[in-house]
Formats: sequence, C-alpha cells, structure tokens
Amino acid sequence: MDINLDFLQPGQIVSLKHGEKNLYAEVIQFVVSRQLCWVRPLLMVTIIEESPVITDLRDASDLLWPADLFQPALDTEVITLLSQIFAKQPKTELDSTAKQQLNQFIHQLWQAYQEGLGMGHGA
Repeated sequence: MDINLDFLQPGQIVSLKHGEKNLYAEVIQFVVSRQLCWVRPLLMVTIIEESPVITDLRDASDLLWPADLFQPALDTEVITLLSQIFAKQPKTELDSTAKQQLNQFIHQLWQAYQEGLGMGHGA
C-alpha cells in the first residue's frame, strides 16, 4: 500500500486517534527506511460526553511509531488546544495520571494495530 507521507516533516503536528482519544505530537524525524515516525507528544484530547478533556503531555517520553498511523493535524484545532495548555501554569514534570493515560493509550493502540496486521494471535 502506497501512502502519501509527505506531511511527516520535522516540526509538523500530527495526530494519532484511537477510540475517544486523540494524541497530538510534533514530528521530530521521519525514518523513511523503516516507515517510522519519531514524535514528541504534546497533548491528548479525550472526548467525554462531547466535552474535551485535555491532558498536557509536553514532558512525556518521545515515541517511535509506524508512520502510516499518523494524520496531519489541522492548524486551527492544534492552535486552540495548545493555547489552552500554554495558558496553564508550567509544570516541572509529567504527572503520574498523564503518564498512565499515555501508556494505556499506546498499549491499546498497539494491540489494535497488531490485530489489524494479523499479529494479534498468541501475543
């Protein structure tokens, strides 16, 4: 499958959606040879009863993830979301709840990705 990944440029904001959660991250590097994207998480939006809950992930660990799962984020949505987290007091480190939410999201998304590739059996 030939996917257009031209949008995966350093500094580009991308999103990774699974269920009611959407992870927004900044592209650090696109590893063309392995079709992987190195990203730095910025925030996660969880839709609960049509109200978005924004989790600040700017201090989370970087991710190396299959590039074909990312979508380019719309500037208008990202600016609105980022302005909300930048308006808050700066944090010194990622809180444990945010870290747990990110880890759970990544785990669930990875399981779904492997099952989609037919790798979910016996794992």
